[in-house]
Amino acid sequence: MNTERKPENARVKIINAAFQEMHKHGYQGMRVDQVLKEAGLKKGAMYHYFPSKKELAYAVLEEYIMKKGAKLWIEPLAHFSDPLKGLHTLFIEGENAWDDKLFTLGCPLNNLAQEMSPIDEGFRERIVKIFQFWKEAISEALKKGQKAGIVDKSINTDDSALFILMSIEGAWGLTKSHQNKEVYYSCGRELERYLNTLKVKL
Repeated sequence: MNTERKPENARVKIINAAFQEMHKHGYQGMRVDQVLKEAGLKKGAMYHYFPSKKELAYAVLEEYIMKKGAKLWIEPLAHFSDPLKGLHTLFIEGENAWDDKLFTLGCPLNNLAQEMSPIDEGFRERIVKIFQFWKEAISEALKKGQKAGIVDKSINTDDSALFILMSIEGAWGLTKSHQNKEVYYSCGRELERYLNTLKVKL
C-alpha cells in the first residue's frame, strides 16, 4: 500500500516545493534544482512528472493555488448566511492564511499575474480562470444575499464582485510594496465601508 503512494507523494512534494520557490522568487527566479532540494528528490523525479519547468508551474497554479483559494475563500464564503459579513470576515482572517508571507511576499496568484500574464498565454489563461472562479463565487454569494433580503437588489453582482476582488488583490499588492500590515488593515476598513453600501436600506 505504501509503495503505491510513493509516486503520488513525490509529485505532491515537487508541487509544494515549487509553490514555495515561486512565491519567494517568482516563476522566472525559480530554480528547479532548489525545488528538488526542498522536496528531497533527485532531478530525474522532476522530469518523470513534469516535462518542463513551465509545466510544473502550470500544475502549481491548477493543483495548489486554485485549491488553496477554494479552501480559504470560496468554500467558507458559501457557508455565510450574510455574504457581506462573510467577505469582510474572510478578508480579516486572510492575514493568517499564509502567516506573514501574505504581507512580505504578497498574494501568489497576483504575483504571477503581474509577472507572467503579459509574456505567456498559458499562464494568463490559467490565472484568469482562477480569478474568474473567485469572482463568480463572490457574485453568487451576493445573489444569495439579495434573495435573503440582505443585499440591495439593484446592484449588479458581477460588477460588485469584480470590484471586491480588485480591492482584495490590491490590498495584498500594496501591503507587499509597503511591507507594512497597517496598509492591509486600512484597506480592510474601507472594504467594510464599501460592503455596507451594498446592504438593503431599511
